[in-house]
Amino acid sequence: MRLGALNIAIKAARAAGTAIVRSLNRLDSIPVVEKQRYDFTTEVDRAAETEALREIRRAFPDHAVLAEESGASGSDKARFTWVIDPLDGTSNFLRGLPHYAVSIAQLDRGEAVLGVVYDPVRDELFVAARGAGATLNERKVRVAQRLGLEGALIATGLPYRQRQHLGPQLGMLRALLGEAEDIRRTGSAALDLCYVACGRLDGYFEIGLKPWDIAAGALIVREAGGRVTDFRGEPGFMGSGNVVAANLKVGDAMLAAIRPELSPELARQ
Repeated sequence: MRLGALNIAIKAARAAGTAIVRSLNRLDSIPVVEKQRYDFTTEVDRAAETEALREIRRAFPDHAVLAEESGASGSDKARFTWVIDPLDGTSNFLRGLPHYAVSIAQLDRGEAVLGVVYDPVRDELFVAARGAGATLNERKVRVAQRLGLEGALIATGLPYRQRQHLGPQLGMLRALLGEAEDIRRTGSAALDLCYVACGRLDGYFEIGLKPWDIAAGALIVREAGGRVTDFRGEPGFMGSGNVVAANLKVGDAMLAAIRPELSPELARQ
């Protein structure tokens, strides 16, 4: 069943990606809805989600779904749940910045077992299955082997959903830049995680993400030999939305740098 589900996940991601690419010639006329401050959705997000869901529900009608646009559906007692972000990086997409992706994960009793992230602009397909490793366009990938923060390239995202955490975030950036080479803010959590998995980035951290932002990418990092934790170094990131991803040594160094900057609220999560 795992191989069949993985093929469906890939098919669904590519179908969503096709819906996104079809809209690129009309970016100026796409209606935009602000769900909350600086958090946007469009008819393209919804169309891409519809395409992905069509493939998944056709193959697995009894499975539950948690999707960014349509929310939760199906039985809460279902063994399998599909977690879908049809367009991770909507703000980039709307501005014509070619950096966004479709993210699809399958959970088995709450644990990610399949992850697919598809970048339709570069036609890059990141795939992982639990215990089977991670690939980029069918070639195995591994996290970078850097031994610490010196010379590291770290990615992050600023907490637009939770601006009350901006102060701690800036403190974390200052602490990391004391040792790391540089920081990137790309606008797609799913791709940041995949870039850690394939060694383009040495590490990634962010505050207040949603399950659909990270479920697939986190599995891809782990299957590429990396580690994903919350800010306490524990595996509670899906609940808190606070994520640190890297290889073991870089991850430990990142945690040591950012922990003193955490607010009491973040330190408890």
